[in-house]
Amino acid sequence: MRGEKILITGPAGQVAFPIARALAAENEVWGIARFGKPEDRERVEAAGVRCVKLDLQGDSFDALPDDFTYVLHLAVVHSFTPDFEHDLAVNVEGTGLLMAHCRKARAFLHCSSTAVYEAVANEAFKESDPLGDNNRGMMPTYSICKIASESMARYGARQWNLPTVIARLNVPYGANGGWPSMHLEMMLAGQPIAVGPGERHVYNPIHEDDVIAQIPRLLAVADVPAVTVNWGGSETASIEEWCAWLTELTGVDHEIVFHPDMLQSIGMDTTRMHELIGRTTVQWRDGFRRMVEARHPELLGGK
Repeated sequence: MRGEKILITGPAGQVAFPIARALAAENEVWGIARFGKPEDRERVEAAGVRCVKLDLQGDSFDALPDDFTYVLHLAVVHSFTPDFEHDLAVNVEGTGLLMAHCRKARAFLHCSSTAVYEAVANEAFKESDPLGDNNRGMMPTYSICKIASESMARYGARQWNLPTVIARLNVPYGANGGWPSMHLEMMLAGQPIAVGPGERHVYNPIHEDDVIAQIPRLLAVADVPAVTVNWGGSETASIEEWCAWLTELTGVDHEIVFHPDMLQSIGMDTTRMHELIGRTTVQWRDGFRRMVEARHPELLGGK
């Protein structure tokens, strides 16, 4: 993508920041967020992104242009209290307000999550499988907000004839962090890693390089009605496997314990993803090595 005017929500986030930085090299990229930490805004602006402080819950969009060619809606708010009223307002109503303001865009990417699937162990959820409150034990409002915001995105696509793709993301990671990185930090702190029911806890980790590479492909398949697709790594890996690999890489021991409120397997069926946007290229073991090298190079010891 070159020479486009692109809006990214939540540009300081774990997933959004590497995307914003990469796209800003050859495009006019704007970012909107609450920017509660001044250092977050400074980091995003240093990457070449024009920032506007905006709360999707209730701020006016008057300071924001409406002539973006593409919109990447990557922001998400989730409370641990929980505060359903606030989280639904930001994530769901905010999605509708954003789509209304940017309805002239060529395509709209709504980043959802495989957390929308029902709370049963499955190593290959299909886009047509039943939905449910999957993340209640970890983030009480998360799954419900993601399901509701998907519905808002589908409404917005039809209401404003705005080509939309809903991408259900599964375990993004890389130099900018992610769930596997959190597990590494827990290992370093001597903390156990909790898993839910089942013997294997399978996911599709996707490296940030593949996330960046697939953004143009996702935008290219946006349509009316909205297109929904799983989005993750072409390979599966279990928490057990990746923690063992992190131990092998770093020499840091890990302990896995059971907790009834933690997640079961949320692997995904990649058939539709491969048909629409192709396969990922970063093999997960290599990606994890690169993640450790970027975040804790001292742990590799020349490996």
